[in-house]
Amino acid sequence: MKAIVSFLEEPSAKEMLQGLLPRFLPCGVAVRYVTFQGKQDLEKNLEKRLKGWREPDSAFVVMRDQDSGDCRVIKEGLAKLCRQAGKEHALVRIACRELESFYLGDLAAVEKGLDVGGIGRQQQKRKFRSPDQLGSPSGELEKLTKNRYQKIAGSRAIGPHLSLEGNCSRSFNVLVSGIRAIVSQE
Repeated sequence: MKAIVSFLEEPSAKEMLQGLLPRFLPCGVAVRYVTFQGKQDLEKNLEKRLKGWREPDSAFVVMRDQDSGDCRVIKEGLAKLCRQAGKEHALVRIACRELESFYLGDLAAVEKGLDVGGIGRQQQKRKFRSPDQLGSPSGELEKLTKNRYQKIAGSRAIGPHLSLEGNCSRSFNVLVSGIRAIVSQE
């Protein structure tokens, strides 16, 4: 594999992955990002963009937020689009509920990335031990950081600090292990 191509719902996911992926991908694996303007844009254009991808030896990752939808239904819908495009081995991952769940699962990374003291020690609070269950992770993150968190800049700042081990967000851990599995297959 020469490249991992990430098809993402929003620019903030790209910013997070740009800080995260270089820390564990082997040298020589290029990363490409195809960013959409929301989940409807992703779902409308994913099949066409996958079919049109011409760079050989590419592995594909598709990621979007669950929001209020059914995770299994969303994942199956995206997997179906990948199959229709002839990319049945694409890795489809859903951020349960929102990308911000990944950040709430590693409050030490939020503290470092946004330079907001004292947040990391709140990880043991019940609601932050299972951030994928929160109804509005972005709202929680804004409250926790006293509005210092902004989607794109915050994702850029936090991504490089996210721990690859021990994040309390199950959906983050599933994403990382899926990408590691793609890389190890080569």
